[in-house]
Amino acid sequence: MILVPILAVVFAITIDFVMGDPKNKFHPTAWIGTLIEKLIPIAKKNPQTAKLSGILLTISIAILVAVIVYFINVGLYSLESDNPNFGLYDLVVLTLIIIITGILLKTTIAIKGMELHARLIMDALSKNNLDDARAKLSMVVKRDTKNLDRQHIISATLESIGENTVDGITGPLFYFAIFGLPGAFVYRTINTIDSMIGYKTEQFRNLGWFGANCDKILNYLPARTTSLVMVFAAMILGKNWKHSLEIMRRDSSKTESPNAGYPMATLAGALGTRFEKIDHYVLGDGKMEFTEDHFKSAISIMKLTTILFCIVVTIPMIVVLSYIGGLLHA
Repeated sequence: MILVPILAVVFAITIDFVMGDPKNKFHPTAWIGTLIEKLIPIAKKNPQTAKLSGILLTISIAILVAVIVYFINVGLYSLESDNPNFGLYDLVVLTLIIIITGILLKTTIAIKGMELHARLIMDALSKNNLDDARAKLSMVVKRDTKNLDRQHIISATLESIGENTVDGITGPLFYFAIFGLPGAFVYRTINTIDSMIGYKTEQFRNLGWFGANCDKILNYLPARTTSLVMVFAAMILGKNWKHSLEIMRRDSSKTESPNAGYPMATLAGALGTRFEKIDHYVLGDGKMEFTEDHFKSAISIMKLTTILFCIVVTIPMIVVLSYIGGLLHA
């Protein structure tokens, strides 16, 4: 039934808005991260074969995750009855499928989790504890945070909110619409691999090459689609959506990543401010004089973008692809 994945998306978003992330010991993405962490020392033993090891690591973990989630999916749908008459059993089974699918999909997205972590950084700054703010920021960005001043800490936090809107929300929803739960989990797996070893350092330059490039490919469409939806969200929230669109077009290519610049530049334009990564890029035209309102507005834009993305992208994709699938099986 076409309503099952749609209701699962609604349920997943609702759970995240209300409850946030489970503890790591219950979080599949954290388990994937632990597995990657254990395999990294093995993969990088021989520097001469690091690139090949990185390819094998990425492919093997992605396949493992896809197979596990696929069989969970198959197991759920195997509970459906062949009886043409819809009865109480069918209602219970469909409800169970929606709940379990929604819970699993929720573990691939992080709306409230990003908000709470960003809030911890802002709280540390409100207490003038720059060291604590830098330490917390280092958990969500790849840059060196040791010497960042207050304004650059806030800039990096807001940039992370923009980037996370794709990596931690719309990306998984995009691939769920196409491939179901396996698609969402494989996307998050590749994203996690990139965040852990996709650094262009001597240590990970070759090992993380394949994972980083897979992440670039997978994020190409979600990043650009999300940015357009973010402009729509800015319009609804009364922000300068025309400026947001202008900055997205002008500055999205300034970042080293071909994708991350899109949501970050769009957010900078919507907030009428400037994001800066020292010696790397400047996004937007405004001043780097951030207030609590900038943070609150960024969170509001992230949340509304999530809802709008579900309405105008995820659900329509599910409907269209289900219709095409029905025609092919007719």
